[in-house]
Amino acid sequence: MTTLPDIPLPSTIRSRTIDNINGLTMHVLEAGFETRGRPCLLLLHGFPELAFSWRKVMPALASAGYHVIAPDQRGYGRTTGWDANYDGDLASFRLLNLVRDALGLVSAFGYAHIDAVIGHDFGSSVAAWCALVRPDVFRSVALMSAPFAGAPPLPFNTADAPAKPVAEDPVHRELAALPRPRKHYQWYYSTREANNDMHQAPQGLHDFLRGYYHHKSADWKDNKPYPLKSWSAGELAKLPTYYVMDLAKDMAATVAEEMPSTAEIAANQWLPDRELSFYSSEYGRTGFQGGLQWYRCGTSGAFTSELQTWSGRTIDVPSCFISGKQDWGTYQRPGVYVAMQSKACTNMIGCHLIDGAGHWVQQEQPEQVSRLLLQFVKQLTEHDTR
Repeated sequence: MTTLPDIPLPSTIRSRTIDNINGLTMHVLEAGFETRGRPCLLLLHGFPELAFSWRKVMPALASAGYHVIAPDQRGYGRTTGWDANYDGDLASFRLLNLVRDALGLVSAFGYAHIDAVIGHDFGSSVAAWCALVRPDVFRSVALMSAPFAGAPPLPFNTADAPAKPVAEDPVHRELAALPRPRKHYQWYYSTREANNDMHQAPQGLHDFLRGYYHHKSADWKDNKPYPLKSWSAGELAKLPTYYVMDLAKDMAATVAEEMPSTAEIAANQWLPDRELSFYSSEYGRTGFQGGLQWYRCGTSGAFTSELQTWSGRTIDVPSCFISGKQDWGTYQRPGVYVAMQSKACTNMIGCHLIDGAGHWVQQEQPEQVSRLLLQFVKQLTEHDTR
């Protein structure tokens, strides 16, 4: 077996693998493991990230008395047991199976329940479903960068109405028909070509990731997000090209146009080249298809009916939302940021938009994120003891 390079981690974080987690051998980073019986926090990364994305907040959470666990999720990094083939088993990447992965992991560590599940980007969706489906296990939830809309609705009060065929979403056709033709990145990520476009990017994988991380960060000065009015081509076309791409361009070409200068790269404190090199070596090894399968589960609509089992259910455990003030992720699905606070989560005790952070909030502003997360979990403890 090939020996993998060491991960550039703070000394208080260790790397290990856990066998037999829902068919996976799961690679996890762990902090605060020295003392048994601590309350546990589970950290779930998004795309294109890894457990490594939490390296800057884990020591602070552990110092505050928590056992902190961050896995490479199914499809990513050093976790094995998943199928990297585009034509492989898509169902294994659906949201409820990702919840099952999280449940299996905390159970393997001997926890009947944990204090909080904390998810960023696509990990935010997994965290939300953890809290919705198993509130007895996941006692609170912090969602980061991707707000939660709630479970998909069932057709309501239709018994006496004529049957309607399921309407096709016209937005993709309308985006393609704009004077500047566009396409939505999640549907692009669902194509067979997407993995190869990025894995074999003409600029090289390392520079592709550098461009991608830069384009979605606060360093890219045109990230000035605001709420959009509707899920329509005209409104969605206001999103930056990393979300609503030019129709003829792939993601490698999209981010190449916004590549930071050599001086900007040298000045980058939140993701210096030596840390980016860890991402590029891991993705060089695994490719992106594992993460892209998650998007396909959503865009295909194949698993919506399963999620409708929870139609009308809300997240009732304490919740909070943390995002970068310069992160378009908060508004990329029009109306969801408001729906999360007004409908989907009934016990939301804070929404925080951190200035000086784009999409990679826990990497761009780790001190602020650590402070807000600790403030959130401390409020829960105080609440419990009252």
